[in-house]
Amino acid sequence: MKAYQSYTVRPRLPESLSGLRTLANNLWWSYTPDGRELIRRVDRDLWEHSGHNPVAMFGMVSQQRWQELAEDESFRQHLDRVMANFRSHMEAETWFARTFPEAADRTIAYFSFEYGLSEALPLYAGGLGVLAGDYLKSASDMGVPVYGVGLLYQVGYFRQYLNPDGWQQEEYSESDFHAMPVEPVTCEDGSPLCIQVPIGERSVTALVWRVDVGRVSLFLLDTNCEANVPGDRKITYQLYGGDLDMRIRQEMLLGIGGVEALECCLDTSPSVFHLNEGHAAFLALERVRRAMVDHNLTFDEAVEATRVGNVFTTHTPVVAGHDRFPRALVEKYFKRYYPQLGLTLDQFMALGREPGEGASDSFCMTVLALRFSAWRNAVSKLHGKVSRAAWSELWPDVPESEVPILSVTNGIHVGSFISDDMATLFDRYLGIQWRTEPGDQSIWERVAQIPEAELWRAHERRRERLVAVARRRLRSQLEQRGSGATDLAHAEEALDPEALTIGFGRRFATYKRSTLLLRNPERLRALLTDRDHPVQIIFAGKAHPDDRPGKEFIRRIVHFSSDPEVRQRMVFLEDYDLRLARYIVQGVDVWLNTPRRPMEASGTSGMKVTANGGLNCSILDGWWAEAYTPQTGWAIGRGEEYDDPEHQDDVESEALYTLLEREILPLFYDRGGDGIPHRWVARMKSAMQAICPAFNSNRMVGEYVSRFYLPGIRLTARLSASNFQRARALAAWRDQLKLRWPQLRFVEITDDIDEVTYFGDRITVRADVALGGATPDDVQVQLQFGGVESSGEIVAPRTTQMEYVGPSAEARHLFEGVIECDGTGRWGYTVRVLPSHEDLASPFDTGCILWAE
Repeated sequence: MKAYQSYTVRPRLPESLSGLRTLANNLWWSYTPDGRELIRRVDRDLWEHSGHNPVAMFGMVSQQRWQELAEDESFRQHLDRVMANFRSHMEAETWFARTFPEAADRTIAYFSFEYGLSEALPLYAGGLGVLAGDYLKSASDMGVPVYGVGLLYQVGYFRQYLNPDGWQQEEYSESDFHAMPVEPVTCEDGSPLCIQVPIGERSVTALVWRVDVGRVSLFLLDTNCEANVPGDRKITYQLYGGDLDMRIRQEMLLGIGGVEALECCLDTSPSVFHLNEGHAAFLALERVRRAMVDHNLTFDEAVEATRVGNVFTTHTPVVAGHDRFPRALVEKYFKRYYPQLGLTLDQFMALGREPGEGASDSFCMTVLALRFSAWRNAVSKLHGKVSRAAWSELWPDVPESEVPILSVTNGIHVGSFISDDMATLFDRYLGIQWRTEPGDQSIWERVAQIPEAELWRAHERRRERLVAVARRRLRSQLEQRGSGATDLAHAEEALDPEALTIGFGRRFATYKRSTLLLRNPERLRALLTDRDHPVQIIFAGKAHPDDRPGKEFIRRIVHFSSDPEVRQRMVFLEDYDLRLARYIVQGVDVWLNTPRRPMEASGTSGMKVTANGGLNCSILDGWWAEAYTPQTGWAIGRGEEYDDPEHQDDVESEALYTLLEREILPLFYDRGGDGIPHRWVARMKSAMQAICPAFNSNRMVGEYVSRFYLPGIRLTARLSASNFQRARALAAWRDQLKLRWPQLRFVEITDDIDEVTYFGDRITVRADVALGGATPDDVQVQLQFGGVESSGEIVAPRTTQMEYVGPSAEARHLFEGVIECDGTGRWGYTVRVLPSHEDLASPFDTGCILWAE
């Protein structure tokens, strides 16, 4: 039965408790221990029942309970203290304001398909969303003027449960936005703000909602409104649901609609747009279209004006994992759009077409984002190398090592994942600065001052808490599957609060190899049943609904763990989400990560474990490839890559068993007379000191600001000044350069290399270059040199600029450079010409490069 009229009923809070409503609607509380504890005090049972959602919980609290709290002086004082801290956070001078006063009036837009901010707002599926959530929290902490943009999904990602055979089932429950920490954006007359987004032949209406994350606002688009036809109402129904037809409409809404939403919600347009993955790449085209309309620019001029303000972060190391849309689908939904850019369908398709003879006639969102962003990065150093290799064909003739995809290694928002026990310990011995300045190495050096007994006991309490939670959830799972009394009784005794506990929690994609430990079942069984050195394993994670191999991995784990001999030592916990993830990362002793190198872009769960006193045992992939040292954890293998996956699994599973048997278990159970594993605790401290200051999201956001945002802000301002005069000039220069470049050639290259060259000698190299119609100011001539392999390739070449000497003849010019012989062995050099322009973000983006042959 459809409602004749709908309305929202809110809880009636006593006036003295009105601050609770402010807190509930700002997710600052979710990553502030004192804020969390205050809300938990309202009603601890309802806190759990509501899924840690204060807005929903407040609606369940009786008026009698509200009155009791209003009369509770201790509670009111707690509320006053939290509200004072909240106001201080919102009003205090920030890192960004102190460091970059010249950018005080500039803003950054951050677009992401998912956000993992809190379990109270289920808009995430995995690591990409959690990373985006941590980014916004750190941006708030640091005062970076960021506005987030995303979609408000009616059901979000699925809830997971297993059938009696261990096969994953999916359950979808609709969200009540009015019982979540999200508010509709309204117009001046109080009516909900609606925007219109052209998608195919129709104009789709989207409501705009706002989530407050400390100082930062996140705008979310919602098409589930009566103005839309049923098919369009479903666009924001489900995260990662539907087919390609649904995906392209979602990505048009995010990219094109997101730009429109910001236009309506903000007084000025952001200077920089950050694309967190390729899902939002259509925003680059919408920015071009608006620049053409608003400032009477050509397509090429608008590209120059906007590209310098686009930052693109890729998270996917597997080329097949990037979104691609067939030509027919692109034509269907962009038929009315690409003519506004002055393009034909073929020209439009070329914007997202992958190079190479084997490239299919499809539109790749990652290619679009790479071409239309001046700043591009992967999310770890190894992932940067993988990404440069994967997309090198977009920059032909550019050495793979110089492909302009940099790396900014991911980090975590420490306050969001650290346990209250460990946070209290840090406050006592590190000072509260670890919260506000987590990147300060000197603060984390104070970990050495924490008494071993206190650190170990804090960690033990979290392991005990994890075991209690696991038992509760395991019993609930078995009840849902209809298990008998015997199985339920075993669930009450599962796991040992004192045993070495290994955690494995992540998306069950096959490349993550969740079943690597099951490679040799008998060897694993021996580890699990060892009475002297007991080990136990907690698995958790979801497979994509369409990923049958991933679901089979879960089933295999469940079947193995149901063996009466091991079921007390190995469990699979259903419905992995942020709440369960916190319990696991706070309580495990060892975090296991077994991706097939180099397919893990970064990973961040292991960073959370370290902050809570756990240690990592991982393949050298993603972030661990740059974080690992023998003092901070364990490496499975030495970073080898294999052509034969079966052989790789055999070798690396054996290496894992050996690590557990010979190093990890003996170290954990090597106890002093006081019962403390002193060498283990020493490694805990070493890991915290090395990893926490380097792998946190404040450091990550600071890198984005200094390396990409500030240069983007400055270039955007330059190119847009005086009615985009410099953008117009840059586009004209680039057009002329492409016409003239084929005329460039090396006439002669000479050097003064002696028959015998000694360490410390200087070699002068001269290049006589015919520039055609170009001028010396249009180019830069570079000398590259270094050690030479037997193949003749220069290894890790160094680059130096050659100085302009003067004209050598008509249309010919002489350049000179010097090589310092600071190494011995077989060396070599080469010379190249690149474009040069003061407004060019990267010379490689011109597609022009001339090498000496």
